[in-house]
Amino acid sequence: MTEAQVLIIGGGAMGVSLMYHLVKAGWTDVVLTEKNDLTHGSTWHAAGLCTHFAHNPTIQELRATSVRLYRDILPAETGESCGFHASGAMRITSNPERMDEFAHVAGLSKFTGYELRLLHSPEEVAALHPLARTEGILGGIYEPDDGHVDPTLATNAMARVAREGGAVILRRNPVHAIRRENGAWLVETKQGPIRAKHIVNAAGTWGWEIGRMMGANVPSVPVLHQYLVTDTVPAVAERIAQGLPELPMIRDPEESWYVRQERDALILGPYEKDAQVWSVDGVPPEFGAELMAPDLDRVEHILLAAMARIPALETGGVKSVVNGPITFTPDANPLIGPAWGLENAWLLTGSSMGVMEGGGSGWFLAHWMTHGAPPMDALAVDSRRFGPWADRNYRVQKAVECFGLQFGVHYPYEERPAARGKRLTPLYDLMQARGAQMGAAYGWERPNWFGAPAALTFRRPGWSDAVARECRLVTTAAGLADMSVFSKFEVRGPEARAFVDALGCNLAPKPGRVGLTYALSPAGGTEAEFTVACLAGDHFYLTSAAAAEMRDDDLLRARAQGFDVTVSRVSDDLAVIGLMGPASQTILERLTEDPFGPWMSVRTMIIAGIPVRAMRLSYVGESGWELHVAAPRAAELFLALEAAGKPEGIGCFGAYAMNAMRLEKGYPAWGADFTTERTPAETGMGFLVKPDHDFIGREALLRRMAEENRWEMVLLELDPGEADPYYSHGVWQGDRCVGMVTSAAYGHRTGKVLALAYLRDRHARDGLEVEVLGRRRGARILTEPPFDPQNTRLLASPARQPLPAG
Repeated sequence: MTEAQVLIIGGGAMGVSLMYHLVKAGWTDVVLTEKNDLTHGSTWHAAGLCTHFAHNPTIQELRATSVRLYRDILPAETGESCGFHASGAMRITSNPERMDEFAHVAGLSKFTGYELRLLHSPEEVAALHPLARTEGILGGIYEPDDGHVDPTLATNAMARVAREGGAVILRRNPVHAIRRENGAWLVETKQGPIRAKHIVNAAGTWGWEIGRMMGANVPSVPVLHQYLVTDTVPAVAERIAQGLPELPMIRDPEESWYVRQERDALILGPYEKDAQVWSVDGVPPEFGAELMAPDLDRVEHILLAAMARIPALETGGVKSVVNGPITFTPDANPLIGPAWGLENAWLLTGSSMGVMEGGGSGWFLAHWMTHGAPPMDALAVDSRRFGPWADRNYRVQKAVECFGLQFGVHYPYEERPAARGKRLTPLYDLMQARGAQMGAAYGWERPNWFGAPAALTFRRPGWSDAVARECRLVTTAAGLADMSVFSKFEVRGPEARAFVDALGCNLAPKPGRVGLTYALSPAGGTEAEFTVACLAGDHFYLTSAAAAEMRDDDLLRARAQGFDVTVSRVSDDLAVIGLMGPASQTILERLTEDPFGPWMSVRTMIIAGIPVRAMRLSYVGESGWELHVAAPRAAELFLALEAAGKPEGIGCFGAYAMNAMRLEKGYPAWGADFTTERTPAETGMGFLVKPDHDFIGREALLRRMAEENRWEMVLLELDPGEADPYYSHGVWQGDRCVGMVTSAAYGHRTGKVLALAYLRDRHARDGLEVEVLGRRRGARILTEPPFDPQNTRLLASPARQPLPAG
């Protein structure tokens, strides 16, 4: 039997990169098993495109790391080229909305340090790509450090270095079965059993099947992608003869194609809107390095559009057509990180850009495995961002949608329509009847706002007036919100208090009270945020963000080991109704005779004859409650509250209004402002750190709190402009990008444009500007929240209060 510390299943760019990076990190007892040979599956037939273009800093770093690895590091280590061509790349557009998207990505890249340059005219496009016609083009974005690589050379270079470092590669060794045995993973393979402490699913095209063997749900689907290679293109051959540089790769997202130079020919890759999924329920056993028959009729209209834009394509003829599977996840990002509910099981699969992201993805997961935390915020790639609700229907519909929108405009607040309605709260029908425009949150449907639909835009959104009405409602009377999407957990047992104390940087609240705690990574970053209600000395109730459900489930169960407690996930069992506003207590008094608890308290109350776990707290800066109720009685409670509030004009409010109001209070949000990269202290929650008890990450947190170069979150007021900011805008002081906006909104109660931002130079306090869609706007640090800074409304008596001036 083969013994290993880590067994990697899959020999494509992703799996081999992980093997390489684990060896570089000092984990030399690594075995990789491959069903066929290295690069078989999708790596070998990839077009090899490498880019820095991304809407998320983590995704961008995966791609940038891949470029550095293929272009610089591996050639230096091996003495041989990986076939990286530093051609540069551009994206062109005839769509003004796309130009806004390009401006946003270019702004993000100024913070991350990668050059992406806007092209403001057709002439700039023509200067960079003289074979492209520019009629109808508005401009584009140029990525000078992009290029393309030979996937086979790159993968084999990583494999060579890993083998020299002690790793073992088993070729033509398919996996037959996987099981847990005596605290380890036992994997049956063609060449014999392998016992490993850690197992990694890097199977790509076979990722779903290997996941099923592991007991993991892997929501990825193989989708067929075609590209064609021309024969010699005279115009390209002439450029080569003249000694001119290689043409930059060019993409037209409106027409959904890319073109790159391949020696004296061109490669043309189309992405059709109606994707063709393949082998959804299992890849044929004999499949290895095969291709499908060409099917150019499916993409003829895209090919014609590309030839109209680059007429030289027509002069080369078709030399060959590549038609093979690539994998897509429901959001087109890779699946990286722990497999939910399984010990020492990891996913590194699902990337539709396996070569582009492979080098960086292996680095990312190797760091996570060897350090106990990812090197950057993992939310965009964490394999647990999809739960058990991501079933076959969901993964297929979303893969088709993502493929078709591969070049879609990525709007802020975008809600894509495929495979919706996977999780419905008990109030869903009531919310729809009241005009809710729904968004998706971890499979749940939740109201974003109430009113007419609104078109997507980078500018002032069409739902702004509806959100303004909801904010005024909550501030002058009372509003009801369906907050049932919270992740919810019960912790019971004789050591429940000791467990909650050790869970995070704060101590557990006293019985009948509610508090906040932050579970930290070993590096001191914010792993999770929990609202903690102490129902009894041996019973705690924890809630967290919807998108954190599987992550927090893993974390709680892992950290409960060694404590005499039971952790139960009860997200579906309870609904949550938010009742917020100055009239909220008056409304409750009509429905209960039970006494009310003080601020940040929890009480079991009978409201309208219904048992309710009433938590007196509010995220919107107004007096209010979260009413946690058994799911079957939630609609009954909602209707009773609505009827009791009619004299005050009660109504509903959604997530967008809540977001605007929490920013007026300067409250950070998990998933946007809290990340695993930053400590709670850097996020402004240092007052909740109680250092005189033991918790994971304590020493690292205290060390980082004392560091002079620590980051700092600030609340900014921006000058007004035609576009409301949202996230990933650079904060500038003169010619230095000193920070990044993490969340922003227009504050309807205060009339201010507000943003929370990290300053990586916390001494940069004056002369600040925020760049929104390429335009800088003055920004000032607010030393106190602009709405009710003394919390008089938050702690107020039930008397109705007027809307404050401003």
